[in-house]
Amino acid sequence: MVEQFDIIVIGSGSGMLIASVAVEQGLKVALVESGRMGGTCINRGCVPSKMLIYPADVVAILRDAKKIGVNAIVSQMDFQGIMMRMHTVVDEDSNMQIQGVEQTPSLTWFKEMGEFVDDYTLQVGTHTISAKKIYIVSGARSAVPPIKGLERVDYLTSDSVLQLREPPKSVIIVGGGYIGVEYGHFFAGMGIETTIIQRSPKLIPEEEPDVSDLLKLELEKRVKVYTNLEALEVKQESNGVMLTTKDRVDRAVKEFRAERLMVATGRVSNADILKPEKTGVQLDERGYIKVDDYLETSKKNIWAFGDAIGKAMFKHAANFEAIIVWHNSNHDHKVSMNYLTVPHGIFTYPQIASIGLKEAEAKAKHKILIGKIFYRDVAMGAAMGEPNGFVKVIVEQETGKILGAHIIGAEATVLIQEIVNAMASGKGTFEPIVQAMHIHPALSEVVQNAFGNLYPA
Repeated sequence: MVEQFDIIVIGSGSGMLIASVAVEQGLKVALVESGRMGGTCINRGCVPSKMLIYPADVVAILRDAKKIGVNAIVSQMDFQGIMMRMHTVVDEDSNMQIQGVEQTPSLTWFKEMGEFVDDYTLQVGTHTISAKKIYIVSGARSAVPPIKGLERVDYLTSDSVLQLREPPKSVIIVGGGYIGVEYGHFFAGMGIETTIIQRSPKLIPEEEPDVSDLLKLELEKRVKVYTNLEALEVKQESNGVMLTTKDRVDRAVKEFRAERLMVATGRVSNADILKPEKTGVQLDERGYIKVDDYLETSKKNIWAFGDAIGKAMFKHAANFEAIIVWHNSNHDHKVSMNYLTVPHGIFTYPQIASIGLKEAEAKAKHKILIGKIFYRDVAMGAAMGEPNGFVKVIVEQETGKILGAHIIGAEATVLIQEIVNAMASGKGTFEPIVQAMHIHPALSEVVQNAFGNLYPA
């Protein structure tokens, strides 16, 4: 027997925004979620990782404070206490969502893995369910690289690292992307000997090159960073692991040893688990769900967003996509998703925040102006001891439209918001930023001054 619903939502992360508004409108909703309620952000991503990273920020700030005359000593890190605090917050958030879902009569939670068996039809455990409209928000999982011997090693991922109860003495992180550098900062802050092995020539290679270079310079004060190394093989030893690598330039073989190994080489879509091809939903060559500009899949009345489509894999982007998807699935007038105005942050030390195009990308398409100001060039930067950091902005020369911005330094994820707002409103130009009064002395002046110091690229 097929159970009929008005809509099916697959995934309880940002998918809950769809489920909630559908329930409010009196629709009968099926929610398919085999994991913990709340999705990646609450349980394995944004929330728990930042609960761990912030204590590492405090440690780094204290250690840097000597240059402003504050000689602080961090005598002890309560690793177990930090982990316990994180789990308490995560459990509370997830349990609140569970209570809300279970107390909603028109919302049925199917707690097993589902897969498509026919058009608009899923098999979830012993239940066969169907709906006229389906929203796929199935998320992503840690990618496992093809390293010889990895399957025989008890390695950590961004999921399993949250289950650590005791700090290892040392750790090797394979991967120098967002996850790798964030957890590298965390482990170093906890007093753990940390090594990052990165395959590409740059850390965080998706970022502006000068941002990447400065992050490497700063991280190397606390972390051993190696780039251009291919991880070949890992072996379990009596007191830890041994990783064998090969230099991608001179082909030299190098060995690294540590108590634990963490793999942080990216994410892959969970879409394949759903067997979406059985309902006519196509995947791209990377395994992510194909969607059009309006976030509809190749199958009419099936939409997808969030990490499952692999476009902007950030919680704030998924929440914004949810709003667009709900509108497009209920109105004839369609709204497209503009990924140029999706910002993101990397919570390492120093922080990084970016939006829009990088300089090389912008230069290939537009005649541009560049503005770059260092933190040390504003009064608050001087008060902070001239920390390494800068704001770099990219503007279309003819129109003044902001094409991109890249910040590395203290409070980068806060400072970029002014630029995000300017890009997303009015004509998207930098005029409101330079014309508005900024508090002096405040760190926000570094953003205003960057736009006041534009020069041809």
